[in-house]
Amino acid sequence: MPKQANFAAVDGLHTFPRLLFHHAQVRPSEPAMREKHLGIWQTWSWLDVAERVRALACGLASLGFKRGDNLAIIGDNRPHLYMMMSAAQCLGGVPVPLYQDAVANEMLFVLQDAGIRFALVEDQEQVDKLLEIKDQLPSLEHIAYDDSRGMRHYTQPFLHDVHELMEMGRIHDRNHSDFLNEEVEKGHFDDVSVMLYTSGTTGKPKGVCQTHAAFIAAAQGGAQVDNLGADGDILSYLPMAWVGDHLFSFAQSLVCGFTINCPESGETVMTDLREIGPTNYFAPPRVFESLLTSVQIRMEDAGQFKQKMFHHFMAVAKRCGGSILDGKTVSTADRFQYWLGNLLIYGPLRNVLGMSRIKVAYTAGAAIGPELFSFYRSIGINLKQLYGQTETCAYVCLQPDGQVKADTVGAPAPGVEIKIADNGEVLVKGAMLLKEYYKRPDATAESINAEGYFMTGDAGFLDEDGHLKIIDRAKDVGKLSNGAMFAPNYIENKLKFFPFVKEAVCFGHDRDMVCAFINIDVGAAGNWAERRNIAYSGYTDLAGKAQVIEMIKTCIEEVNASLAHDSMVADSQIHRFLVLHKELDPDDDELTRTRKVRRNFIAEKYKVLIDALYEGKGNQYIETEVKFEDGRRGKVSADLKIVDVKTFPIAKKAA
Repeated sequence: MPKQANFAAVDGLHTFPRLLFHHAQVRPSEPAMREKHLGIWQTWSWLDVAERVRALACGLASLGFKRGDNLAIIGDNRPHLYMMMSAAQCLGGVPVPLYQDAVANEMLFVLQDAGIRFALVEDQEQVDKLLEIKDQLPSLEHIAYDDSRGMRHYTQPFLHDVHELMEMGRIHDRNHSDFLNEEVEKGHFDDVSVMLYTSGTTGKPKGVCQTHAAFIAAAQGGAQVDNLGADGDILSYLPMAWVGDHLFSFAQSLVCGFTINCPESGETVMTDLREIGPTNYFAPPRVFESLLTSVQIRMEDAGQFKQKMFHHFMAVAKRCGGSILDGKTVSTADRFQYWLGNLLIYGPLRNVLGMSRIKVAYTAGAAIGPELFSFYRSIGINLKQLYGQTETCAYVCLQPDGQVKADTVGAPAPGVEIKIADNGEVLVKGAMLLKEYYKRPDATAESINAEGYFMTGDAGFLDEDGHLKIIDRAKDVGKLSNGAMFAPNYIENKLKFFPFVKEAVCFGHDRDMVCAFINIDVGAAGNWAERRNIAYSGYTDLAGKAQVIEMIKTCIEEVNASLAHDSMVADSQIHRFLVLHKELDPDDDELTRTRKVRRNFIAEKYKVLIDALYEGKGNQYIETEVKFEDGRRGKVSADLKIVDVKTFPIAKKAA
């Protein structure tokens, strides 16, 4: 796919290494990266980062890394891992981040497909994964690691401590002082800057090759819409292999000059979020759902007076909070009530959530429930939806201030064209499109039509204001046997607004009714059960409790009542459901690493349960194999209760 030839960047800063060295020159002492280590925040200035990137790049070069080589990066968000991305780019190489929680065999395909010769990993755990499969990776020559704990007795000559690599690089740089500058100058905006693999919901992942031009254009467009500047902070905690992190942490920090903050660990994210108080924040809907669930659990445990005050002021926020945030006219009485609520409830709540300084928060990756979306905006958090994919640098639609709608993903972003195909598929064009799928010219050709539009695979439409509304994945949108539209993701997202529902999978294509699998949220449902003195021994036991099943039934009936008022999906009310005996898990191949449902796999694995739902059975026994984190396998079994749900007459539209 040829890039638009008119790409231009300010002062010729059209590659990421040039942007990095520019910041180091014009604002050398400003903070570029922070990392919390042993409870203390460590800071690297732009000059520090540039020096380390230079050392890493020269270290790689001394090991034989050259232009066109692919470099695997595996681990949690760490400054040296981000720096190594820049180091590879300095030499004309391509960083290939992998999901750090993937097991060795899951990584194998990507490492083989990308022909990886060099890898930088975070720690001993990731080194062990690569050693486990190294005999299947004949091209893998060198592995560097960031954290040396536990590595003392590893004597393989191809293993390198990242600090030793930097020392090698500094020696190389002293002996060849012009080498790196010349390599950086060779860089072109149309060079591939990163390769991000798709999640592989329907087959093997594909390597999406994105150029410097594409990600810089996306970063600049986002900064323009939301007035992002160098005075910002972002907490970088989402997987580095996810396109959202690459845009909002790596690309935008280099374009805007704000600070990347890396948490100490996954367990300390909430504490670190409160300490940093980021100005920009990005999270998929499940994170916002989880945060709200924790708030709701805390309120259930609060005293009666606090509960009354919370519910009173949340009603005020629901009534006028969104309007105040959008700068709309609100009555003096409501404005005063909201001011009081901000003093007593919203301000402390934002502080607990670590969002006191938030200027803009984004969510993407899946649809977010309108109630959930409105909750955050009502308490003064400028939460916006955006729309994009790995193939578009996560950049297609953005919501400008004052034009934020709960049911759309925004207007076309600067430089983006959107067209809706005759079959309802969303087509997009712009500088942010992928250059190609790695070694897959067939897939590249199939994804871009004759007019140069990328075919997103999503079904949607533009509303009267030109904002895009996504219905579902085009391949997932089906029809019930009566011809009515069936959009499973739309229904599932409504279910997941309830704190007790962690995951939902709906079935109905070519059938006469919709049925559902439910995964309960063990934290929220467990708290609910404990408050009612319901004892349970674990997930499977809790999921089978009659009271829990009845509570989930109530939630589903609420969703059915709302669906009845939406003519497009009113026929998709859920008739029967069951609560699964185990959590859907990426380790069991039921979800992708980005927690997207693998529908076909689930339909095949749990066929006996789907048949029971549609055959009118009242219960069904099942035994399922599960994979534990340490690689062991086991079995979990249960006799699942199948429940009928009340449905509602379809509301007629007013004439």
